Amino acid sequence: MLDLVLDLETQDPDDVLTLCLVACHPAVALRAVTITPGAPAQVALVRHVLGRLERRDVPVGASDPGTGKDHVSGFHHKWLGTPPPAEPDGPADVVMAEALTRHPEAVLLTGGPLHNLRRLLEGHANVRPVRWVAQGGFAGDNLVRPEHRLPKFEGLRHCPTFNFNGERTAAMLALSPESGIGRRELVSKNVTHGVRYDRELHERLRPYRDRTAGLALIHAGMELYLRKRRAGKLLHDPTAACAAIDPGICGWAEVEMVRDGLAWGAEPTAGSGTFITVSLDRERLLSTFVGEPLG
Repeated sequence: MLDLVLDLETQDPDDVLTLCLVACHPAVALRAVTITPGAPAQVALVRHVLGRLERRDVPVGASDPGTGKDHVSGFHHKWLGTPPPAEPDGPADVVMAEALTRHPEAVLLTGGPLHNLRRLLEGHANVRPVRWVAQGGFAGDNLVRPEHRLPKFEGLRHCPTFNFNGERTAAMLALSPESGIGRRELVSKNVTHGVRYDRELHERLRPYRDRTAGLALIHAGMELYLRKRRAGKLLHDPTAACAAIDPGICGWAEVEMVRDGLAWGAEPTAGSGTFITVSLDRERLLSTFVGEPLG
C-alpha cells in the first residue's frame, strides 16, 4: 500500500480527476491533500469530492492567497456544482508536514506550481519526503530514444514547463540535492502529452467505472467533458499519479535539470537522485489506472 500526500491545483480538470483516482485506488492510502494557491472555493471543491468518495477522513491543507478569485475551472462547476466556501484543516505546509511525519515513507505527489513544497522546505527543517513525484519537467532528444519521441517535441532539448515556471525558486530549491528530498521523480511532458482521454479510451474504461467510487466519478465527469470537447483531455496529473503507484509504467533516466530561460531540459547525471521519464508503457499505465489488468 502506497502512503500518498497529494498537492494539487484546481484550474485544470485533470487535477481533480487525480484526486478521484488516488482517494479510492486499491493500492493507495491517501493521507492528506494540500491545495495551491488555496482559495476557500478550492477547499470547498476538494472537500465536496472527498465527501462524495466517502473520504472525509483525509485532512485538507490550504493557505488562502486572498486574491478574491475562486481558482476553480468552469468545468468543475458544471461537473460537481458549486459548494459554499470552506475552511481547511490548517495551512498547506503544516498539513503536509504533519502527514509526512505520521507516515515517514509517504510519497509526495505534486500536480501544480510548487508553492506549498517551498513552504515545507523553508519552514519545516526536519520534514522531507523520502520520495517526491512531480508532474513537470522535460526530457529532450538527448535522452528520449526516437521510437519514444512525440512528434510535437521532435528536435527539442529544452521546453517550458508550467508547473516549474509557476514557482521557479521553489522548483530550483526542490530539485537541488541540498533540499534533503530523498528521491525526485519527474513525470515529464514528453510522456504526459502522449496520454489523451478521448472517446475511445472512455469506452474502453467503461467496464471498470464501477470498480471504485473514484472511477465512477471520473467516468461521469469525462462523459460531460467529451460532449463539448470531442478531442478529449491530456491526462498530465493522472499519468503522474499512476507513475507514483507503479514506477514501472515508465522508463527513467537519472539526470540534472537545467534551465535555458523559461525552458527546462535534462542532462544525464549519475548519482543526482533526480529521475525523469523517457518512455511509457501505455497498457501498464491503464492497468494501474483501473487497479487491475485490462481485459
